Amino acid sequence: MNALKNYLLVLCLLVGFQVFAQTPNLDVPYVPTKQPVVDAMLDLAGVKAGDVHYDLGCGDGRIAISAAKRGAISTGVDIDPQRIREANENAKEAGVTDKVTFVQGNLFDFDFSKADVLTLYLLPEVNLKLRSKILKELKPGTRVVSHAFDMGDWEAEKTITVDGSTIFLWTVPNR
Repeated sequence: MNALKNYLLVLCLLVGFQVFAQTPNLDVPYVPTKQPVVDAMLDLAGVKAGDVHYDLGCGDGRIAISAAKRGAISTGVDIDPQRIREANENAKEAGVTDKVTFVQGNLFDFDFSKADVLTLYLLPEVNLKLRSKILKELKPGTRVVSHAFDMGDWEAEKTITVDGSTIFLWTVPNR
């Protein structure tokens, strides 16, 4: 009986280590954005039909799905496979799978250069790390909106507060 218990214990530990080893290293914890803040972010960016929208760190997909409901072609990127599964399920429930795509990947390696609008709800250090990629790769005129965190010395052209959350807007300048 003890041998069986030991075998089961070792088996459980091995399975646990396997699951842990497959969990991606998350730079940002998942914290959902309240829908009034989502709507304000998209309003601030002026998201409209035909816009190409990317949401970095998309979580459960609520920002990308809301952009798709406005007629944008939207892509959400997240490193966490569980969030991507949730996002795809939410898109199906919302009836926008023809206008939104979710990609599991590292946002630092992802090509979002075709964006008309880029939305973020990351962390200050992640925003700062992304800033040079944004300024180098996005075309002038691209609108960038961040929930809660700024971009250091790249001053936002507009800042609003909605439902206790700060939202920042920048436009990628001419080079």
